[in-house]
Amino acid sequence: MNATAPHDSLDARDRPARLTVGVVGAGRVGPALAASLQLAGHRPVAVSGVSDASVRRAAALLPGVPLVEPAEVLARAELVLLTVPDDTLPGLVEGLAETGAVRPGQLIVHTSGRYGTKVLDPALRAGALPLALHPAMTFTGTTVDVQRLAGCSFGVTAPEELRLAAEALVIEMGGEPEWIAEESRPLYHAALALGANHLVTLVAQSMELLRTAGVAAPDRMLGPLLGAALDNALRSGDAALTGPVARGDAGTVAAHIGELRRHAPQTVAGYLAMARATADRALAHGMLKPELAEDLLGVLADGTGTGGTSGTGSQEPR
Repeated sequence: MNATAPHDSLDARDRPARLTVGVVGAGRVGPALAASLQLAGHRPVAVSGVSDASVRRAAALLPGVPLVEPAEVLARAELVLLTVPDDTLPGLVEGLAETGAVRPGQLIVHTSGRYGTKVLDPALRAGALPLALHPAMTFTGTTVDVQRLAGCSFGVTAPEELRLAAEALVIEMGGEPEWIAEESRPLYHAALALGANHLVTLVAQSMELLRTAGVAAPDRMLGPLLGAALDNALRSGDAALTGPVARGDAGTVAAHIGELRRHAPQTVAGYLAMARATADRALAHGMLKPELAEDLLGVLADGTGTGGTSGTGSQEPR
């Protein structure tokens, strides 16, 4: 998809005024968002970054935009993106407000999933306009991120009087605004981390195990399987569950645990936790027969790969 298409879809009358844009924190997110806003006609004017990687990202995504100190970013920009780690954000906002860097009427936007706009209260007291715009996307720090923003959902939190402005900025970046209440931000962020961050860990572990089993190209083997599993899960939820846990194949699960303990003991805890969660959901939705669940749960409680049943159920990922 052409990365500029979402930006061009807005009628000029619906667009907010063109703004000068600054980025505090040239991690993977900030430069990509600023580059996307530039496609919509806004003008990046300053970026701050310390590490060599930050400098390279800024140069690649925002060529010609000067690197300056955070306070200077605020001095030059009408719209400021605070794209720093969650734990850094409160102190950064307080420091910028205390030093007088924040100007009345300035749009201060953070991209943290965890926080709503309350974390921006010091800037609000200084007269700034606070917005929380969190892209529900994983970033690489390269130009591909700008393209990925097309159709990406953003968790939006803002004062009611700024709601339209917040949603307009998201749409200009090619995204889809999804309103999240202030008090729901931590739960919203936990849900995304559970799905996306833990998925990376699961896939990386699966590839390592396949290599150990002698598979030369685990990525090619997993690609179609995981793509289908994700598509089925998004379409059907728990009804998409397959595999030995959902079938109640306690013998197969016991064999898995035994093999993992021998070859990759660091993966056992995660396997047991996910298998128990899967069993609970399969039981609750009537997919796992209660008479089969007893042996299965016994194997998972034992956790050694030797307890429960000696059955030899299929190990195919059906």
